Order: sequence, then structure tokens, then C-alpha cells
Amino acid sequence: MRPYLDKAAPEIWKAASAYSAVVGQEADRLGLTLQEAELIKVRASQLNACAFCLDLHSREAREAGVTQQKLDLLPAWRESTLYTERERAVIAVAEASTRLPLSEEHKADLSGARSVLGDDTFVAAEWVALTINMFNRVSILSEHPVRPRDSEGKPLTR
Repeated sequence: MRPYLDKAAPEIWKAASAYSAVVGQEADRLGLTLQEAELIKVRASQLNACAFCLDLHSREAREAGVTQQKLDLLPAWRESTLYTERERAVIAVAEASTRLPLSEEHKADLSGARSVLGDDTFVAAEWVALTINMFNRVSILSEHPVRPRDSEGKPLTR
């Protein structure tokens, strides 16, 4: 079993958590909604196959008001008409920021997202995507476990 990076280096984890809080506050100030931020976090976590972050951010997305249907269809967002233009833009940012290096398609997606979101919200979306990618890597490298939950999201006791 590998060491949990957050437990093995608590001061670094504390700094990473503080950084994440600033990113969240600034993203809100720059016009990114909580629902949009959670869509970014869920999509990046899907692409990175981070089970721990998917479990956490799927719950947080639902709490923020993202519908279950939108979460279910997120891997096929390009084929769905359910997402608003802004949601499509932030999901495109999540994908481009996660699948590096940037392809020509991702560069085009980022250009389109910037025109939809405006500079401030676009930058906020990129910072949220960068941040969740870091946390995905912490959880994957630490092999953080996903605990079983009931239908309401409460942990099951064994």
C-alpha cells in the first residue's frame, strides 16, 4: 500500500487545500458558477479515472443543482443537447486542460469557450480544471479508497 500524500506531508496538503480555496473564491468572483465548476471537476475526474474525486464531485455537483441526467450524459456531452452553451464551454475547458498536450481540436475548443465565457470566466474555468487535475493525481497516487454509500450518499457501515 502506498502512503497517502495528504497524510504523509500534512503541511503540503494544508497549502494545497488553501490554494484550492482561493481558486474557488476567485472562480466565483470571476463569474464561474458552482454548477459549472463541479461539471469541470467531474469531467476531468472522469478523464483521469479518479474514482475518489468522481465519488466526491458527483455528490457535490448534485448538491450544487446539477441534474443526475447531466452527470449521466457527461461522457457524451458533445452528442447531447441538454447542456447550455456555457456548460459546453466549461466542459471543453475541462477536457482540453486534462488531455495534454493541446491538440488542434482542443485549441479550437478553448478559443470557442473563451468567446462564450469571456476572459475572466474562461481563466477561472482553466484554474478550476488545473486544480482538480492536481487533486486527481494526489488521490490516484495515494490510492484513496472509495467507501460504499447508500442511495442518499451517506456512508454505509460495515
